Amino acid sequence: MSENQHAASSAKAELRRELLAARRALSPDACRTAATALAARAVELPELAGARTVAAYVSVGTEPGTRALLDVLRAAGKRVLLPLLLPDNDLDWAVYEGPASLAETAHPGKMRLLEPTGPALGPDAVTAADAVLLPGLAVDARGLRLGRGGGSYDRVLERLERAGAHPALVVLLYDDEVVARVPEEPHDHPVQAVATPSGVRRFSS
Repeated sequence: MSENQHAASSAKAELRRELLAARRALSPDACRTAATALAARAVELPELAGARTVAAYVSVGTEPGTRALLDVLRAAGKRVLLPLLLPDNDLDWAVYEGPASLAETAHPGKMRLLEPTGPALGPDAVTAADAVLLPGLAVDARGLRLGRGGGSYDRVLERLERAGAHPALVVLLYDDEVVARVPEEPHDHPVQAVATPSGVRRFSS
């Protein structure tokens, strides 16, 4: 790792700590209110309105809530794919069939996750998505996203690139997580849009 890459990695780790601390301080009521608003804002995005298949995720803890959004997308007739975490931190995918189709899964060293119980479609299923919703901690004015550092979605983005797939990439955040600048590393991919409880912002390619 070069000196510049090491500096960027360290800066990312510090920013992650700050943002995660802010999320942990949120009340349950604040999280619920934000989730309802986020669902309403996200569906305003043409990238989601025009998508037939959306790869999404089930929020955990104080992440910006996605449960309401999943149901809005499904009610709109969209095929919604949700991830299944594999032992090596890669992601498999299964179709979301409503709240009753989710089950809590314990992964060693991870938070307990809600995952779909339908048939696993394989890690490459994401390449059929027209839009991919990405978890994150921040995005900057260039559309660069700061993830949690686990690497699962870096693999998803690499898989999309290898397949020549170009779905719209949308990150879901709280309002104050749109920041001036995110530390950049060579593997980082810009997103096309961010949805927050107060609105949406799109970035030029």
